[in-house]
Amino acid sequence: MPQFDVLCVGSAKIDIFLSIPKDSPYVHLDSKTNSLSVAYGQKIPAEQSSIMLGGNACNVSVGLAKLQIKTTVMAEIGTDEFSQKIINGLKTENVDTSFLIQNPYGPSSFSVILSFNNERTIFGQHSKREHNFSFEGVSAKLAYLTSLGFEWQNAYKKTLEFAKKTATPLAFNPGTPQLSMGVDSFKDILAISDILFINKEEGELLASTNEKNIKDLLSKVKQLGPKIVVITDGENGSYAVDEKNDFFSEPIVPTTIVEKTGAGDAYASGFLAATLFKYPLQTAMKWGTLNASGTMSAIGAQNGLLSKKEMEERING
Repeated sequence: MPQFDVLCVGSAKIDIFLSIPKDSPYVHLDSKTNSLSVAYGQKIPAEQSSIMLGGNACNVSVGLAKLQIKTTVMAEIGTDEFSQKIINGLKTENVDTSFLIQNPYGPSSFSVILSFNNERTIFGQHSKREHNFSFEGVSAKLAYLTSLGFEWQNAYKKTLEFAKKTATPLAFNPGTPQLSMGVDSFKDILAISDILFINKEEGELLASTNEKNIKDLLSKVKQLGPKIVVITDGENGSYAVDEKNDFFSEPIVPTTIVEKTGAGDAYASGFLAATLFKYPLQTAMKWGTLNASGTMSAIGAQNGLLSKKEMEERING
């Protein structure tokens, strides 16, 4: 039975990026309403386009592999040409694909991402999947469970059973489909999570509060069961509370932002890699911050991810 450092359970998809020039006469940002409008019925020029790997589990698995963490990904994809691109891309990044499921009855899930004025707007399409994962033959030092689209409950239940049965530590990052169904729908996962990754808005949603004091928010989320809670808060940096209820914070790293797709996934992969290397929590937050900074400096969720050598150079520099 192969031993992995991390088993990533979640989605693997294709991201199609279109970068729109800031001075485009066809696209307008209304900062007051936070809405983006495009000229209806027009052919709008893009200055750059690309097709890349995406999906939370895919992003984190690649981020971990770049940091020399032996990783496998458990996700369901199709059998079309996009699916083969996912497989080839993961293999190129040294991510094991033994536990990928290929379903011939649906195309690959994908997102079309408009990058405009240093921000991204995502149009996502999730093909309906059963996510009938089998954990037989899986052995890992840590499991990372993240967002899934349709029919996610059974996959979450199986991941929970696997973590309990094998005493595998669990890191958790719920997605929009889970959060929209309410905390009760995944409270059993929260109760056994060793590490929970969320952003500030998600924390407020989980704790059913508008608490603005970050320490109090961390405390309320921690009461749901996770041993360690990590909250990212954009330009304000990230915050964490550990098993002893000690509080930590880490500022952002100044960088020229190209776009922000995958920043949260990059943070999680940096944090988890440092944790597996037995670094203290503060250092893990630094690794996460640097990795997020790297991915925001390039188009796509994976292009700016740091290698282990690059990470160590930035840590020591």
